[in-house]
Amino acid sequence: MSFSCLIVAAGQGLRAGPGEPKTWRLLGGRPVLRWSAEALLAAGARQVVVVLAADRLDAAQEALGGLTGWRAVAGGATRARSVAAGLAALAGEADEPVLVHDAARPFVAAAHVEALLAALAAGAEAAAPALPVSDTLKQQAGGTVRTVPRDGLLRAQTPQAFRLGRLRAAYAELGDADATDDLALIERAGGRVALTAGDPMLMKLTYPEDFAMAERLAGAARITRVGFGVDAHRWGPGEAVWLCGVRIAHDQALVGHSDADAGLHALTDALLGAIGEGDIGQHFPPSDPRWRGAASEAFLAHAAGLVTARGGRILNVDVTLVCERPKVGPHRPAMRIRLAQILGVPESRVSVKATTTEGMGYTGRQEGLLAQAVAAVETPA
Repeated sequence: MSFSCLIVAAGQGLRAGPGEPKTWRLLGGRPVLRWSAEALLAAGARQVVVVLAADRLDAAQEALGGLTGWRAVAGGATRARSVAAGLAALAGEADEPVLVHDAARPFVAAAHVEALLAALAAGAEAAAPALPVSDTLKQQAGGTVRTVPRDGLLRAQTPQAFRLGRLRAAYAELGDADATDDLALIERAGGRVALTAGDPMLMKLTYPEDFAMAERLAGAARITRVGFGVDAHRWGPGEAVWLCGVRIAHDQALVGHSDADAGLHALTDALLGAIGEGDIGQHFPPSDPRWRGAASEAFLAHAAGLVTARGGRILNVDVTLVCERPKVGPHRPAMRIRLAQILGVPESRVSVKATTTEGMGYTGRQEGLLAQAVAAVETPA
C-alpha cells in the first residue's frame, strides 16, 4: 500500500537538558532525526516530509545526506502548526495513508508501519500503537499523594496513521487551537480509531537519562556486516583506463562489456555481498546491451542505494588494485574523492591502495589487472 510520512522535528526539546536539540544529537553515531527518516523510507514510504525549525533547514541536508525521497519544510510555533505545515507540503490523493511520527522516537520499524496500514485498510479512520500502563500511578497535589487507577489506561505512541484528506480536514477544523496528539482530533469528531500493539522500543527521547538507554538499544538494534569483492580484466588496445571512477591516460585499456573499471566492480560486489544481494552480474548482466560501455559508477551507486533501502549505512570501504602499471599513487587522492562522492560518505571512510606481484602471475606479466575490495555496512538487525 502506498503511503506518505510526516516527521515532526521542529521542537527545541528543552527537557532533554543542555546542548543541541534532541533531534540533532547523535545516537549510535547518527543524528536522532536520521533514524526515523531511514526507517520510514526503508519501510516503503513514497515521500517523507520533515518539519523543522526554520533555522535548521540547511542542517537537514547534512543529517540526511545520501537519502532520497524526502524534503524539509519549516514548522510553526506549536506542534499543531508544524503538523499543518507538513500536511500542506504533502502531495497525494485524499485517501492516501499518511503517517505522522515524532522524530524523538528513533526506533520505528517496518512492522509498526505494516500494522498501522492494516488497521486503515480494515476501515479505521486513524490508528496508533499503544502500550498498557504497567506501573502503579500516583498523583501528587500539594502535600498529598494518592494512587490513581490504571485500569484501561494506555500510552499512545507514534507513528500514527490517517487518510491524508481526513487529517487535513481535522486540522482545518482545529483552527488556532493546539493539539499534542493527532489521534485526538479524530476522536473528537467521533471517527473510528484503532489501536495497534505498542512497542517498548518506540520509546520517546525526552529527558537526559533517556539517551543513555537509547544508546544501549541502538547497539542492540543494529549489526555490522562485511562484504568482499574481486574483479579482474585483461589489458587490450587503448589510450586510457578507468580505475575507481578516475580516467587515467595509459597506453592500454582494460577490456570489458562496460568501462571495465575493475575497482568499481569489486567494490560493487563487496557492497552487494555485505547485504546478501548477489553479485554485479545478477544486477547488470554482461549479456544486456544496455550496459555496453556503461560507466561503472552507475553500478556502484545502485549497490549503495540498496544499502540505504535496507535502512543501512556504509561504514567504510577499502579497495586494493594489483597491477604493475599504471602507477596508482598519483591518482589515489582523486580516486578517494570520487568514491566518497558516489557512495555519499566522508572521504575519511574510503581507502584506495595499490600493490604489485613482483612480476609474478598474470598481473606481473601485465596481461591483466586485479582489484579487491572490502566494505563494512551497518543495517537493522
